[in-house]
Amino acid sequence: MIPLIDLKRQYTMLSNEIMHAITEVLQSGQYILGPKVLEFEKRCSEYLNVKHCIGVGNGTDALVIALESLGIGNGNEVITTPFTFFATAEAIVRVGATPVFVDIDPLSYNINPEEIERKITPKTKAIMPVHIFGQVCDMNRILEIAKKYNLYVIEDACQAFGAEYNGKKAGTIGDVGCFSFFPTKNLGGFGDGGLIVTNNDEVAEKARMLRQHGSKKKYYNELIGFNSRLDEIQAAILLVKLKYIDEWNKKRSEIAEKYNHGLKLEGLVTPAKTNACERGHIYHLYILQYENRDKILEYLTQKGIATGIYYPVPLHLTKALRFLGHKEGDFKVAEEVSKRAFAIPMFPELKDEEVEFIISSINEFGGNFL
Repeated sequence: MIPLIDLKRQYTMLSNEIMHAITEVLQSGQYILGPKVLEFEKRCSEYLNVKHCIGVGNGTDALVIALESLGIGNGNEVITTPFTFFATAEAIVRVGATPVFVDIDPLSYNINPEEIERKITPKTKAIMPVHIFGQVCDMNRILEIAKKYNLYVIEDACQAFGAEYNGKKAGTIGDVGCFSFFPTKNLGGFGDGGLIVTNNDEVAEKARMLRQHGSKKKYYNELIGFNSRLDEIQAAILLVKLKYIDEWNKKRSEIAEKYNHGLKLEGLVTPAKTNACERGHIYHLYILQYENRDKILEYLTQKGIATGIYYPVPLHLTKALRFLGHKEGDFKVAEEVSKRAFAIPMFPELKDEEVEFIISSINEFGGNFL
């Protein structure tokens, strides 16, 4: 079976570096907010060209703490997309605010900026665009709307570490950016991890307090916060991997180009790159659309090719968010994509022969099943 992602291959390549980094932490005896976390935050600040980086426990906590750091809570509304992982809306609800959904662009799968303005109310406090599957949203238009209505922009860049937009890295374009280092991400740890980035001193100070029980100094708690600190071992691992992120993202783009040019199955929709930047799409996932999805997934499984569905249920139709009062048909593009979209293997260590086998297998599907 060719896996959707193979984390073992990457570990094999880096095993000596990673084990050395872990051993350093174990020998140091400093396991919480130690020198590796500080160094990782510093390296990320340099890489992203942003003033503040705050390591937290995971990407979901990054979103929650970012919202709280901006003072968003009860009675506020946050505009976002229904076509994303649940954590985006979950974080908004967790702080007491209400997620307000806007349908997606059918090409990029990102939030459609032309639909945002009509959803703004006096309760709207922020826009939370999600750079879905590694492609940066139309941030110029989103920032223009945010400025017009005096709204914050919180980038959910959990799938887009290293992606760029007009010379800026994803996550650094709005007021605050959030990243996840879940193992399957382009930059992933060996467990959970997250990062909050901002150029705002006050927001950064509050985020640092919130991640550690609302305190600047131990035992002197000023806020009701969280226990959400990037683990020292995860920071050490991520420091090793950070050196390779551009190389890995480039490799993903090269694989995506092979897919784009090689896949010829009639009716198959390949990803549209709507961002003109060279690294505007870093292909966290390579998403295809096909009308008869179940049939092609069954066929690829028989061929030994793993697939995944992202996302089978748009957020407005999930049971957990039923209280928002949405129904089928409210966000037609997201609903249609959720019925047709699926992912095929995408990771930097994919072999050329595996890519060619995947392409030929999909192209042969037409003759076998149509």
